Amino acid sequence: MPFPHGLYEVFLAVARAGSFTAAAQALGYTQSAVSRQVQSLEAEVGAELFERLPRGVRLSEAGRVLLPHAEAVRDRLSAARAELEALRTLDGGLLRLGAFSSATAALVPRAQAAFRERHPGVVVTRVEGPSGKHLGLVAAGEEDLAVVSPPPGTPPPPGVTLHHLLDEPVLVALGRDHPCAGRQAVRLAELAEEEWIVGRERLEDTLFRPAVATGFRPRTGLLAHDWIAKLGAVAAGLGVTLVPALAAAAVRPDVALVAVDPGDVPYRAVHVAAPAVPTVAAGAFLGLLRATAAELSASWRAHPES
Repeated sequence: MPFPHGLYEVFLAVARAGSFTAAAQALGYTQSAVSRQVQSLEAEVGAELFERLPRGVRLSEAGRVLLPHAEAVRDRLSAARAELEALRTLDGGLLRLGAFSSATAALVPRAQAAFRERHPGVVVTRVEGPSGKHLGLVAAGEEDLAVVSPPPGTPPPPGVTLHHLLDEPVLVALGRDHPCAGRQAVRLAELAEEEWIVGRERLEDTLFRPAVATGFRPRTGLLAHDWIAKLGAVAAGLGVTLVPALAAAAVRPDVALVAVDPGDVPYRAVHVAAPAVPTVAAGAFLGLLRATAAELSASWRAHPES
C-alpha cells in the first residue's frame, strides 16, 4: 500500500542526497515540490535546516539536531505501515472473540483451528460467558466478534449487527440403560416422571424456558451448574438433563443422547454479533464460523441424536 512522503521523509531524502534536485528524483517529486516541503518544515521548526550552497545543500546546525529525530519518526512510520499492511493482509493483528458456553465445545474451536491454519500471524483471544455480556462487549468495542444466542425477539444493542449462523436442536441426556436410549426423538411428556438435573433454580433461565411457558414443569431434584457434574449424575442414573446440540461432542460415552421434539423445545437460534463495520480479521473469522455452522447443521440433519 503506497503512502505519501511526509515532511520528515523529504527532509531526510534531501539530507541524504545533498541536493533538492537529487532528492526530488529519488522521491518522484518535482524539485519545486521538494523545496516547498523543506520550507514548510523550516517554518514549522523555526530555523533553516540546510545551508544553500552554489552546488547543492548541506545540513545546518538546526538540521543536524533534527536529523536523529526525523530518522526516529521515519522508523516509527515505517513500523506503522508494516503493521497496517499486516492487518489488511491478515499477516498480523488481534481478534477479540467471545462466545457462550456450549458454542465453545465444537463450533468455535473448529472455526478457530481453520482460522489459525490460514492466518497464523493473527492472535485470537477468546472469552466465554453469557450472550448478554458479549452483546454489550461488542457494542462497547471491547470484542470484535461474539457467538451469541439472545432470547427470541430481543433486538441487539445499537451499533451491533446479528448474523444468523444456525438453528440448534435440543437433546436429552439419558443413562445408557434408559428405555428411551437409542430412539431418534422423544416428547417431554414421556419423561414427565423423570428426575431432571438443571443448572438453575429458575427454569425460565434454562433450556426449559419454552416448555415451561406451555405449562410443562419438570421434577427438578438436583441442581448442578457444571456440565461435568450434570452428565456425571446422568451416567450414574440419578436423572436426565437437557443438552444443547452444540455441546453434544463433549458428552461422555456412557451417556445416551436423544433429540427432543422441536414442538416441546424449539430450535435455538445462534448468531454472530459484530459491529456494523467488522475488522478484516473479524470478517474472515465470520466466514469460517458460517462454514462450520453449515457442517454442523448438516450433521444434525443426518444424525438428529448427535
